[in-house]
Amino acid sequence: MTTGATLEAIGRPVDRVDGPAKVTGHGRYSAEITLPNTAYAALVGARTASGRITGIRTEAAERADGVLAVLTHQNLPKIAGRPHLLPSLAGHAAPGESFFPLQDDLVHYFGQPVAVVIADSLERAHFAARQLHVDYDRRPSVTTLDEGRDQAYEPEAIFAGFVPARTVRGDVEAGFKAAAQRLDATFHFAANHHNPIEPSATTAVWDGDRLTLYDATQGIVATQNTVAALLGIPPSKVRVRASFVGGGFGCKAMIWPHVTLAALAAREVGRPVKLALTREQMFTSCGHREEQEQRIELGATDDGRLTALRHHKLSLTSPFDEWAEPSLGMAGQAYACPHYEGVYRLIRSNTMTPTFTRGPGETTGMYAMECVMDELAHRIGVDPVQLRLRNHAEADPHTGHPWSSDGAQECYRRGAARFDWQSRNPEPRSERDGNRLIGKGMATAGYPVLFPMQPQRARARLYADGTAVVQAGTQEFGTGAGTAMTQVAADGLGIALRNVRFEYGDTDLPNVAAAVGSAGAGMISAAVYTAATTLRDQMIEQAIADPDSPLHRADPATVVVREGRMQLRDRPDTGESYRALMERHFMTDLEALGSWSPPPQDLPYGLATFGAQFAEVAVDPDLGTVRVRRMVGAFAPGRVLNAKTAHSQVVGGMLWGLGQALLEGSMVDPRDGRWANASLGEYLVPVNADAPDVAVEFVEVPDTVVNPLGVKGLGEVGMVGAAAAIANAVFHATGYRARELPIRIEHLL
Repeated sequence: MTTGATLEAIGRPVDRVDGPAKVTGHGRYSAEITLPNTAYAALVGARTASGRITGIRTEAAERADGVLAVLTHQNLPKIAGRPHLLPSLAGHAAPGESFFPLQDDLVHYFGQPVAVVIADSLERAHFAARQLHVDYDRRPSVTTLDEGRDQAYEPEAIFAGFVPARTVRGDVEAGFKAAAQRLDATFHFAANHHNPIEPSATTAVWDGDRLTLYDATQGIVATQNTVAALLGIPPSKVRVRASFVGGGFGCKAMIWPHVTLAALAAREVGRPVKLALTREQMFTSCGHREEQEQRIELGATDDGRLTALRHHKLSLTSPFDEWAEPSLGMAGQAYACPHYEGVYRLIRSNTMTPTFTRGPGETTGMYAMECVMDELAHRIGVDPVQLRLRNHAEADPHTGHPWSSDGAQECYRRGAARFDWQSRNPEPRSERDGNRLIGKGMATAGYPVLFPMQPQRARARLYADGTAVVQAGTQEFGTGAGTAMTQVAADGLGIALRNVRFEYGDTDLPNVAAAVGSAGAGMISAAVYTAATTLRDQMIEQAIADPDSPLHRADPATVVVREGRMQLRDRPDTGESYRALMERHFMTDLEALGSWSPPPQDLPYGLATFGAQFAEVAVDPDLGTVRVRRMVGAFAPGRVLNAKTAHSQVVGGMLWGLGQALLEGSMVDPRDGRWANASLGEYLVPVNADAPDVAVEFVEVPDTVVNPLGVKGLGEVGMVGAAAAIANAVFHATGYRARELPIRIEHLL
């Protein structure tokens, strides 16, 4: 952190600066952007999982009132090329899948777009879309793990080639030979879908050869680069705007075909086109968490010290991409185990490419790991918290590098104290409340600290009246980024929060990468803070060089700024305000561009955010229903930028973990590859009536490695471990070990 910094706004529970716009309806989401002469597009999805289109009858649709065009593989212009499948943090084109539809007559998955209908109203577009008749030569498909087991294979790498499919340390067989205790468990996870309240939507408008997109995205720069690459035009010809985004959870992290299809449709009809996915299309158009199976074999001494861990994952991927959530990372790093083997195996199936889903990878991998750890604790008679403290890795087990910051052990202690863990009777079925069986469980939370691959930029401008505008090409999708960055800018400049405005949501502003993988707070704050402190230091240098300034010839290291006044740290009566200096020099404003370069990929530190989750459940033994009565989470995220929005993020993640444990699962009908419960009426998510009391503790640990403010991120880690804590509580209540998610009533009857 640079000298002259005082942190007065950062960390405070500041109300959202965008709150009034949202609650009064003045804030506009992408689907609410309606330009003059806007037309509307409706996607038509394939009704088979595999085959070939043998005919499309478009005449009835084309004759329908208001229809402007019907686009199919027969008349849609070909895309310029298929960019490489890079994660959106790379800062380049980030297509959700390497496949782009409507280029030929092949069908790879149910719901794949096979036509786009454009009309002068939304209702007319959807009516005409229903008039299309598509004939298929249907072919056999693979849509479930069981259908494709005999086709499973081990790729060289997953996750766009960034994660090797096989990771080994030590000698896992030797570790098992040294084990007095061995456990072997297989877990099955249903597919999950994201389902933000705002479905994905794009409005596209051309002005000559320049394209503007109003897109519901977690990465406006990723949208810009992806659409430019697919259309074969320079990114400078594409502008993306996203003032408000109604949730993302990963489905808006990568850029799916509908965004480019909106641009192609707008070019075809010569007027703005709005394309908004229906709720059913949200299940077939922007990825999902894949159906998967994980097997864990664990070896330990009689006192519970791990000697060996073998963790294998089997999952469905698409016909064209080798994608799997990186589920084995934290599970292989959270504990000090000398011998480890992690392997990913894939099945090519008739599904679209899976993608990030909140807590990507770690929510499933740590679920399996934490359930097995609980089983080991019960078998050897050791308290589950003590078992985890006993095995906590003081350094990254994969590399031996020290953690950039830790805090896990304090999270265990503070979470246990807040939960009153010590009052728990460890015997299953030992606690009751009336007829209900009461269970208490816990689990470790952990998520890797990720970095973008390119420098991140922001701009700060200070005006002579003491106000400032700070800009960054990012977006606000419910996390509170706009509020937190206002706080960061205020402290970086040393001015009051009320005097700062943070502008975002436009690729014409200095660019930052997509806010994904809990990297957003760290990288955006680094760019904003660098811009603000660069501008502040320019003002200090000007004051020091000014013979008329009280700070003339002062050591800049001794100058701090508070409430817009530069002053000596040890003599606060000596100094002057920004305003006085600028007025004396006839300056109306001054600006600076800040650029933050992320640490190198081979940084000699382990990088992770740790935490601990605790849950209490009540199980009705007659009905098999599970009620989560309370949850406690303790997390060590480095520095917390805004206590209120951070708390909201973590509570949301913990409740999502409740959904993972008890409610959420997408079921496929193998007859045609259709998601059988593609609606919020049948895809179950927690509602207010399901939400228990949730308590959150933050353990702020300094981190001088990750970025200027030591921010490690919170968006994902709040979900990791929550489902495992609930499942372990269900075991404590009933004696039933949950090997399948979600845990259903029939499992407990």
